[in-house]
Amino acid sequence: MFKKGGQVSYEEKEDTLVVHIGGEIDHHSAVQVRTEIDARIIATKPARVLLELSGVDFMDSSGLGLIMGRFALVKKYNGTLSLLDPSPAVMKMIELAGMDRMVSIFKTKVKGI
Repeated sequence: MFKKGGQVSYEEKEDTLVVHIGGEIDHHSAVQVRTEIDARIIATKPARVLLELSGVDFMDSSGLGLIMGRFALVKKYNGTLSLLDPSPAVMKMIELAGMDRMVSIFKTKVKGI
């Protein structure tokens, strides 16, 4: 379970890096989360990165910057970045920013379960 402040864990499956992010992504936590994710991307240069965001309770504009910065970094290595199961709070921010037109979003979890 993730606690307050951005928490990160990883899964690697073939050429895909799944980054599980939870807690709150704000200006206090975004720097640490970004640094951790960047180090993993640079070290492994995956073809595909999935940011799994179902455990994010709160996200401000720093979280949007975190997503777009990782999008640019992955693209630099000729990879793709997608969002996986964004929480309602995250989805609202993504839609308000128009980011849903730029980044692929996959929803795999069924509501109510």
